[in-house]
Amino acid sequence: MTSEKTVGEKIKQIREMQKVGMEELAERSGLDIAAIQKIEQEQNVPSLAPLIKIARALGVRLGTLLDDNNSYGPVVVRSGEHTKGVRFTSQTGETREHLNFFSLAFDKAGRNMEPFIVEIEPGLKSEYMLSSHEGEEFIYVLEGEIEINYGKEVYKLFQGDSIYLDSVVLHNVHAGNNQSAKILAVVYAPY
Repeated sequence: MTSEKTVGEKIKQIREMQKVGMEELAERSGLDIAAIQKIEQEQNVPSLAPLIKIARALGVRLGTLLDDNNSYGPVVVRSGEHTKGVRFTSQTGETREHLNFFSLAFDKAGRNMEPFIVEIEPGLKSEYMLSSHEGEEFIYVLEGEIEINYGKEVYKLFQGDSIYLDSVVLHNVHAGNNQSAKILAVVYAPY
């Protein structure tokens, strides 16, 4: 795979290489066919949870969908060298808050953690889409303020605050004061 491929193109390529039809992928992942088609055709900006389900259904690491991996040794990413990986959405409806993920381990093969710098662009208030997936997440607020809906609780975090959470609980991360924010996020999704 070349680094220019989008997430949707990578999913389609892996699915076709494995001779997995759209219906089979939908059944394995628990997602509906229309959602997978929209992701593959880049018509839908997915949240992290569906991508984890698709990766698991295809038997690949989440990182395989987000970036290419080349190095088996340590990977050093210098300031400003991180690559823009994926753009996720955290709201339903027409007005969406976007999370821009910048991978900090894009060349590391065989990794179990996915470290990102995430820029959160605020959107208009609407219904936040809660999602869950296997694994754990660590979030450290670099700039601004964020809110995390976690189960029935809402946590407000400010610059310098952090949270470590179980990803199986329904959750959502979004801008807390309708201002842009930046976080360091490390996602662990067991393979």
